[in-house]
Amino acid sequence: MSSDGVSNLQTRIQMAQNMKEEEKQYRYNGVLYPTIMCPEENLKVLNQFQARSDDILLVAYPKCGFNWMVGVMRKIIAEATGNKTETKMPPILEFFGPENLKLMEAAPSPRFLGTHLHPDNIPATFYEKKVKMLVVFRNPKDTLVSFFHFYNNNPVLPSGQSWDSFFSNFMKGEVSWGSYFEHALAWDQRMDDPAVKVITYEELKQDLSSGVGDISSFFSFSLTQDQVQHITEGSTFRAMKENAGNSHAAIGNVIFRKGEVGDWKNHFTAEQSKEMDEVFQKHLANTKLGARLNYQKFCR
Repeated sequence: MSSDGVSNLQTRIQMAQNMKEEEKQYRYNGVLYPTIMCPEENLKVLNQFQARSDDILLVAYPKCGFNWMVGVMRKIIAEATGNKTETKMPPILEFFGPENLKLMEAAPSPRFLGTHLHPDNIPATFYEKKVKMLVVFRNPKDTLVSFFHFYNNNPVLPSGQSWDSFFSNFMKGEVSWGSYFEHALAWDQRMDDPAVKVITYEELKQDLSSGVGDISSFFSFSLTQDQVQHITEGSTFRAMKENAGNSHAAIGNVIFRKGEVGDWKNHFTAEQSKEMDEVFQKHLANTKLGARLNYQKFCR
């Protein structure tokens, strides 16, 4: 990632402020994407990206804990390798564009990368090289709530949507990066891939220390218990939020809002909760990922 990533982000935010709300998203291969952060030229050149077998890929549907895990992964990598990443821009593949893709070709290994893309849209070389992927999921009700606030507080996305309107759009997959349920079903098909490790936001909130240890082991990083504890203490949601201005510049407080499990109860009507329950039952209830999400505990 280029050294001027923060100024680049601020420039993009300024560009978005001069756009009409309906111009802030566009459709590519049937899926909505944010115009400013993921212009079409970025997506068109993405398949040219050449993965390496020792790349580290973090994947999450939006608002499932991606930015939290970016912070955790950077701390793990720093402790394990001594390489500290200073950039404030998240390492999202679809944000790179042609110039940054070229810069990544010269970047030293291991490269830490991320994406919100559906697994079928991740460049094929990641699968060909058997790149290890950490995939983070969150229960759909809290994901929807977090995404709603993210839309209405992020200048690069269309704001001003009512709760009812956004709920409807989310359930139809008419939000940036597409349907939560399509993403979940696609990753469920890869749960047994040894190069894929799926974790949940709720598991990490419950026992972050064990999560840090498991993630480190998955990427073959040898950390002492003291190192794991040090990473854990600096990686709580509260710690990340307090450092948001340094880690994510102008949009830090937009990215790190509450970080709670169960905030959906403050937003969903009884009818909306029932609708989500029925969709989850239809698509995910009998899947491995559905079981990992522990829907009965967190969404009833």
